[in-house]
Amino acid sequence: MNNYNRRTFINQLTQLIGVPIAFGACIPDGLSLLIEENDSLMHNIIGKHPELVVLNDRPLNAETPAHLLGDVSTPADKMFVRNNGLPPVNPSDKNWTLTIGGNSINKELAFTIDELKSSFEHHTYQLTLECGGNGRSEFDPPAKGNQWTTGAVACPTWTGVRLKDVLQTAGVKSNAVYLGYYGADTHLSGDENKVVISRGVPLKKAMENESLIAWNMNGQPLPVLHGYPLRLVFGGWPASCSGKWLQKLIVIDKVHDGPKMGGQSYRVPCNPVAPGAKVDDEDMCIIESMPVKSIITSPKTGALTSKSSVTIAGHAWAGDLAVAKIESSIDFGQTWQQCQLEKPINRLAWQQWSSKVTFPEKGYYEIWVKATDEKGRAQPMLLPGWNPKGYLSNACHRIAIKYTG
Repeated sequence: MNNYNRRTFINQLTQLIGVPIAFGACIPDGLSLLIEENDSLMHNIIGKHPELVVLNDRPLNAETPAHLLGDVSTPADKMFVRNNGLPPVNPSDKNWTLTIGGNSINKELAFTIDELKSSFEHHTYQLTLECGGNGRSEFDPPAKGNQWTTGAVACPTWTGVRLKDVLQTAGVKSNAVYLGYYGADTHLSGDENKVVISRGVPLKKAMENESLIAWNMNGQPLPVLHGYPLRLVFGGWPASCSGKWLQKLIVIDKVHDGPKMGGQSYRVPCNPVAPGAKVDDEDMCIIESMPVKSIITSPKTGALTSKSSVTIAGHAWAGDLAVAKIESSIDFGQTWQQCQLEKPINRLAWQQWSSKVTFPEKGYYEIWVKATDEKGRAQPMLLPGWNPKGYLSNACHRIAIKYTG
């Protein structure tokens, strides 16, 4: 954009917003300002905060606005919903059975929930779950699927037994490669014999201390929408790995091939591709650890302030890794200042951060945040590499603020 067109563009936006655009000359080409909040329709979901935004009602999928995610441990009513089928109707923990099998297990076993609770040590961890498609709405050209913005992430506190303790009781053979799960959800077609989703993780991830078979969330039984009475929890990996309404686990000698494991589901190109490119299935790789990311939970985007300085806060996370640094910018990424960053409560939990920003003059501002993981990998300012399914969007989170003076 040449200087004349840029000046015209900024002047037009200034008239629309009603205040000057601070650092308007620094706006990257092609960037749309956050003039208005997401105006998607909101629906009441039983047990959920009324501001959750429903993206799809069959199956039910809903995300949480960023300003509702300020809690250190995400409450059940503020946790996003991601379903592939229909949850079981009136599930009960009294007659629920979990079976352990597969060709890389020495002995097939079955446990009731009471037997799981009485046979193994209980563990509690705060673990981050994020949909692999969180942020999909930012990709251009658009990718098909639920158009998540920033709210398909949560970090509740989970209680259960370590998956590795259960698997070791069954006996894991030396040829074991992968763990797969099967749940009790029903396919949208109503066919009870058709599996909705059956994903899994490599054995190494399954055997981590923080990999849980959980029955409690935040000290309470799992809500039905989040897997009651039993689910897997693998922090730091796509939430689709953390199977809900868990009924069966298999340990096998090859990569699991259940529904949503093959083709292009939860996969990205093994090598970078041009936006809009068609990628063959054999050139797609399974998503494992999620990328570094952060979110601003306070203030709410679109806020007005008469104070020249405001405190900003939020969370940051980095898949299997920890976040090493987080920075903020008010001049469209021209300069950055470091924020205060807390250590995670435990491995695979998100980290809290905060800072104070000062506005030099009245006007419209965007606050951006950028996290860097412990291997030095930072969030991109705008979009990361394009992929056909719109996964792993980890661009800097941005909020709009008007300083009125």
